[in-house]
Amino acid sequence: MVLGTLICGSARADNESQVIDFQTHAAFFSNETHQKPPLDPQVFVAAPAAAAAIGPQGIKHVAGIRNALIGETQELPLLNASGKPLDMSLGAWLASKGEVILTPLPGGREKVTVILSDLKPHGHYSLFENHFDQQPVGFTPLDGTGSGNNFVADGEGKAVVSMVSPTLVTHDNAVLVVYHSDRKTHAASRGDLGVNAHHQLIARP
Repeated sequence: MVLGTLICGSARADNESQVIDFQTHAAFFSNETHQKPPLDPQVFVAAPAAAAAIGPQGIKHVAGIRNALIGETQELPLLNASGKPLDMSLGAWLASKGEVILTPLPGGREKVTVILSDLKPHGHYSLFENHFDQQPVGFTPLDGTGSGNNFVADGEGKAVVSMVSPTLVTHDNAVLVVYHSDRKTHAASRGDLGVNAHHQLIARP
């Protein structure tokens, strides 16, 4: 049961819950950094003529691959920065969606409920919090410790996860869904970005 009054939007009273839609991290990153064409900085596609390079988020990738573009053929198979198949298409990756419900709790904490669909069936994920008020942007486990922020999608690619954040999630922060292509739990670490950890969805109040 969600406490308080359920609202949408950025402004809320102390006892109100807020619902925010997730967007793909690729779209969010491309908009924030003015990428043209829009791309995903953490997943890749085959490009035989491409040289090894460092991508727009500082992620090194091997030769023969490049960053996936949001608008290209959705059937393209995805690879990680080492060239290892992620066993999903670009279209499947970008199709994930969901919403987050933020409910204030006493003591400055917040109940965070995440409802997701179109994830990779039986895929391994974790929830982190972006801290945009830090330079560079900081990341902490959404539960504050990294002990309860991991989950596995069901056979239909769905998940409902609830946990308590030690602080309120405001516009200075965001809720981040990280996909772990190595099918492992990384606790308080997001993992090796572009290799075994890939930002998939983000919701910013």
